Amino acid sequence: MFGLPGIMGKGVFGENSGGSNRIRNNSNSNSNHRSNGNKSKTLTYLLWLIGGVCGLHHFYLGRDLQGVLWWCTFGGYFGFGWLRDLFYIGEYVADANKDEKYMKKFDYMVRVYEKPPFSTVRFTGMVVVAYLFSTVVSLAIPEDNVAGLSWQWLQIFTPLAAAIGVWAVGNIGHETGSIKWPLICAYLVPMVGNPLKSFIFDKWGYDIDESTSFAIMILTAAWSFDHLEKQWRPKNQKIPGTLKRIIVISMCCLLYMALWSSYLYFNAKVTDEDGDEVPFHEALGHFFSSPWWLDVKQSFIDVWQFAQAHGWMETWRQIVTLSDPSGEQNAFKVLELRSGASQTEIKNQCRTLAVKYHPDKAKDDVTRKDVQNRFFEVQQACELLSNSRAKRRRRNKQFNEEL
Repeated sequence: MFGLPGIMGKGVFGENSGGSNRIRNNSNSNSNHRSNGNKSKTLTYLLWLIGGVCGLHHFYLGRDLQGVLWWCTFGGYFGFGWLRDLFYIGEYVADANKDEKYMKKFDYMVRVYEKPPFSTVRFTGMVVVAYLFSTVVSLAIPEDNVAGLSWQWLQIFTPLAAAIGVWAVGNIGHETGSIKWPLICAYLVPMVGNPLKSFIFDKWGYDIDESTSFAIMILTAAWSFDHLEKQWRPKNQKIPGTLKRIIVISMCCLLYMALWSSYLYFNAKVTDEDGDEVPFHEALGHFFSSPWWLDVKQSFIDVWQFAQAHGWMETWRQIVTLSDPSGEQNAFKVLELRSGASQTEIKNQCRTLAVKYHPDKAKDDVTRKDVQNRFFEVQQACELLSNSRAKRRRRNKQFNEEL
């Protein structure tokens, strides 16, 4: 998305330094055009093909910041930037190799424009990445109390994530700028906007929803960087060492993965065939004991045959059922009952198996361990089915009352 002609990225830290000094020395001396390496265009195209959506070709060329953004957005927002790179790889390689013709072209741009001209692609990239980063941070914060504490106060970091997204895109290539004004605007807009929303609602009865306020915050942060911060990047900046680059890139990727992992563990839900919401981490645990996982090959055959007969919408429902997100199918299997057994049958079987597998009936330590594990499985299955039936009864009662 952000692969503008002539954009370069000189290492992780090389892309964010020198934001206060505009290039004024336009000399064509040999020192300014000395080759910085010998990057292969053929290898760059190959890396673009096999790992471009993860930014592999950008890392190879030293464009670390753009590479990290490609990794976070799966190729510049689901492959759009990756496809666009195909037309600019030649210029990227020329930039990385400090090609004399290319550098003369850049020197001309600096002489003509006091500051980098406005770019629709770059501005759009600022908005998109700022929205993504701030959304991921917001989603990662647990909605419910964890360890008896509410963690919603962490929402204070959402504007910071938006400002970092704006800054990251703004610092790709020959352009640079500090995070100062995007950060100020990201925090200032909610501070001023919330009282202003209340005034507008009281005065005219018009309510500004949260999504609109969020969009205004991001657009303001992007505008502030484009008009108040961006400058030409000084040339001949020191490139960080390979180890430092690897450490910083790894830390950025791990932080991003940690945010998504927090969302999947604490907040993500899966809706089962009965319309119940099951926490994602529980559904994932149930999946590994589901019919789908235990017999993968046969499951795929069954799905394909089912799809040919019933269509793909009904097939998706079948996939959800086979993956057993609620864990009920596995619970019936543990209790040695048919699926859909009555509540009376479940209670009777729970009592029978609890007596049969009670640890006190084990004859020795070896059998005691096996019996104890089986006893715990039975207890968990009984508890799961009991809770599921209770939820279903409450939902049916509420539905009848609404009717």
